[in-house]
Amino acid sequence: MNVRDVMTSNPRTVSPGDSIQAAARIMKDEDTGVVPVVENGRAVGIVTDRDIVIRCIAEGGGGDRPVREIATTDIVSVKPGDSTHDAEKLMSERQVRRLPVVEDGRLVGIISLGDIAVKEGRDRRSGETLENISRGVKH
Repeated sequence: MNVRDVMTSNPRTVSPGDSIQAAARIMKDEDTGVVPVVENGRAVGIVTDRDIVIRCIAEGGGGDRPVREIATTDIVSVKPGDSTHDAEKLMSERQVRRLPVVEDGRLVGIISLGDIAVKEGRDRRSGETLENISRGVKH
């Protein structure tokens, strides 16, 4: 199956200058833990609920700070025509659960391990990917 078959198309985004609170509101409204950071249509980062907690709240920061201060900018992406197997492999290698989907340099969607598990019904493969992702987590 291809990424385009399971991805979430046209996810809501923030720009680097938008507030952390704006990103948190989108997460609440969309019931998601991630918001792509986009500038001129191009994915330049990603901000997760974990980023907000670890890089903002835990450090005593306010939600009025710009997203650019806490967003992960070293992102890796997939293309809509890539296989979900390749996406899972990349998730395992980079120890991430979500990937931006980019076509011609522009963000067109986002794919998560959950999307693959639910829409493909690949519980065993997704379980192995999750195990690989979690290997680097400190106990």
